[in-house]
Amino acid sequence: MQRSLGDRLFLVVSNREPYVHGFSGKRIVCQRPVSGLTEALDPVLRAARGTWVAHGSGSADRQVTDAHDRVKVPSENPEYTLRRVWLSDEEVAGHYRGFSNEVMWPLCHIAFVPPVFRDTDWEMYRKVNEKFARAVLDEVGDRPAVVLVQDYHLALLSRLIKAQRPRLVVGQFWHIPWTPYEVFRTCPWREELLAGLLGNDLLGFHTPAYCENFLDTTRHILRAKVNQKAASVTHQGRPTLVKPFPISVDFARLSEEAGTEAVRQEMARLSRELNLAGKLVGIGVDRLDYTKGIPQRLQALGRFLENFPAYRGRVVFIQAGIPSRTDIESYQEVGRQVHELAAGINSRYGSSSWQPVLLMTGQLSPVALSALRRLASFCVVSALHDGMNLVAKEFVASRADEDGVLILSEFAGAAAELKEAVLVNPFAIGEFAVKINEALEMSETERRRRMKAMRAVVAGHSIYRWAASILEQLISLAEA
Repeated sequence: MQRSLGDRLFLVVSNREPYVHGFSGKRIVCQRPVSGLTEALDPVLRAARGTWVAHGSGSADRQVTDAHDRVKVPSENPEYTLRRVWLSDEEVAGHYRGFSNEVMWPLCHIAFVPPVFRDTDWEMYRKVNEKFARAVLDEVGDRPAVVLVQDYHLALLSRLIKAQRPRLVVGQFWHIPWTPYEVFRTCPWREELLAGLLGNDLLGFHTPAYCENFLDTTRHILRAKVNQKAASVTHQGRPTLVKPFPISVDFARLSEEAGTEAVRQEMARLSRELNLAGKLVGIGVDRLDYTKGIPQRLQALGRFLENFPAYRGRVVFIQAGIPSRTDIESYQEVGRQVHELAAGINSRYGSSSWQPVLLMTGQLSPVALSALRRLASFCVVSALHDGMNLVAKEFVASRADEDGVLILSEFAGAAAELKEAVLVNPFAIGEFAVKINEALEMSETERRRRMKAMRAVVAGHSIYRWAASILEQLISLAEA
């Protein structure tokens, strides 16, 4: 990456920051938020020695930044610059909670929650994108640079940047699905959003299907010129290359960490405290989000215990559900459903010495997450619609013992790569229950064959390969 970039500055821009500074009493502590995006891109920025522009959300963020709103991270061994953008409570409410998570998120995830279109949220979304554009242009100055924008919070940003610096090379990676044209056309600001994204020289999605959806959307809504063979779209004389870049994880790090003494001790602690000795352990690790299919997962588990009574008392399912966007009603409803379903299953099938469902709703450390992945006989990823789903790849990367079964929704982007998973339709509850039984009945030889094959896929397409392929494409565009 460093060799390819040469003297070009590399910037990543996202709403969420990779490091958050907050107060613990009078002391300032630095934490890494739990986020697939930040987990994926932090090692990229370390390798590139670049700059990350993001919203400063921590209670002590201002105290540690310099006069130019910059701080070197990570604090214990600084390797790149974090430039913080300050947003008011009103801006966060309209841009993040409003437009990003009540319009763009449900619009792009076909999970049967309708978007909420408010003019005030749209105006705030535009205002925040303009604020980010000013920060990026200030960081770049007159230097040659490659800018990589992240996700659906900043759909207008690239066009705003290019309006001021047309020779900058700008790409964007869309971390969520791109919905079919018939769904996206319901958005009142569809033309402005598409025009913003077509300010990019390169636009990346997880899968070829999402690329096809985007090209189809621009063809219908903007009457843009689409070159299917070249995977490009031209709008107002400006071409945008549209390509799939399936994101991944830091395979080597996760695999190595899973075998550390700290993880072994945490496995022993969890096994002891949760009474897991002699049990078949299943896990789910998700944010409490309606797209993740957690209620369907628990319904399938209940059906499994009903239809396969020999497993009663033998299986413990640990659902680690991290609260998310708790001020939005649809997320509150998911939390209520999960707790009610877990309580119902435990009441119907549990006993004084065994509870089939254990809920863990707090933040978990990387060591605890690694320990859960190692303890699991099976991991369930039952997304109703997901761009990729790094949980599936993290589970595979953590299984250096080449054991364990991944039960994976066919509606997660990862299903296109992890073909040796037990694929399931999370809406088909009866079939889902049968798949759980299939996972538990699978022979050790078959489990190991499947896991070995999946590990080869994830190892061969790590986060570094993902980042390098995007950068290589951007730099080739810069040199064209």
